[in-house]
Amino acid sequence: MQINFSAFLDSLKYMGQGMVGIFAVTLVIILAIVLLNKLTAKK
Repeated sequence: MQINFSAFLDSLKYMGQGMVGIFAVTLVIILAIVLLNKLTAKK
């Protein structure tokens, strides 16, 4: 089996964008949970 190294390097840009997207969505979910905890906490 031969690996097409140039195709792998070309796909790194798209894999990086996917990782940034996953990180952004995770950050939004964490911020939403923190905000809901502050809004609904018993005082």
